Amino acid sequence: MNLINACKTLLKDAVAASLDLYKVMIPVIIIVKLLQELDLIQYLAVPLEPIMNLAGLPAEMGLVWATSIIVNLYSGLIVYISMVTTMDPLSVAQITTLTTMMLIAHSLPVECKVAQKCGVSITGQFTIRMVSALILGILMHLVFSNTGIFAEPSKILWEPQLPESGILPWALNEANNLIYLFFIILALFAIMRLLTYFGITEKLNQLLKPVLEAIGIGKDAATLTVIGLSLGITYGGGLIIHEVKSGKLSKRDVFASLTLMGLAHALIEDTLLMMLLGAHISGTLWTRLVFALIFVGIMMRFYSNEPAAVAERAD
Repeated sequence: MNLINACKTLLKDAVAASLDLYKVMIPVIIIVKLLQELDLIQYLAVPLEPIMNLAGLPAEMGLVWATSIIVNLYSGLIVYISMVTTMDPLSVAQITTLTTMMLIAHSLPVECKVAQKCGVSITGQFTIRMVSALILGILMHLVFSNTGIFAEPSKILWEPQLPESGILPWALNEANNLIYLFFIILALFAIMRLLTYFGITEKLNQLLKPVLEAIGIGKDAATLTVIGLSLGITYGGGLIIHEVKSGKLSKRDVFASLTLMGLAHALIEDTLLMMLLGAHISGTLWTRLVFALIFVGIMMRFYSNEPAAVAERAD
């Protein structure tokens, strides 16, 4: 009976968390699709084109980054591959810089809306990720241009098939993604309960405590933060929404955890995806992760008290 009750509670929590995410994601997904159908994303790229030079990139790459920001990494990847056939290939240094910026700032309408649902400012998260991406892009360009490393032309290792056009294939694909999201959330809830039951969560928290405390994240948010770093902000955000409703996390921990997730998440999957474009792992993984830890550490010291002005859902 205890096992049956536990399974019922698990299913109930997973359904509730998934519905919370669906309420956020579905309207944003529809709006983004409208922007694509009306071909408006190219106009959103215009403000980015002049600043691409600051990161040592051609102005045309503004469209690649804008597509990643508004839609997702996969769409940005497709745009880049379609453009590179008509221009000289970027150097390894350039593609590493571009993809690292994309990894920090992508899918912002959905991911920032998820962050807002967790109780933080959508404007604050959007600004943090855009500014961070630009700062790191400029720093990487300065290092690469002054050292001359990774100057060789990049090579694309994989070309994805273009998705089917039309509203129905798109709708079916998005529905499939939402169903997939539910089962991922269900599995994560189950794993977290098993980790807690066997005492692994506490050991993991003790192991990560020095690093996370150093950047201002309490032990209650440690496991959730690791999940977000590993799998992505959508999955980590779904768990955080549940924990926020239960009152287990402070606003400070929520803000710090989501900010770190925003700057460095899906560390394995997204890093491998960008390496297929010829990017080097030193930038897309290690530089991004170290930058995120330092950035959040500095920010949380600046907000030494409860970061109400930024952490609270003011938008």
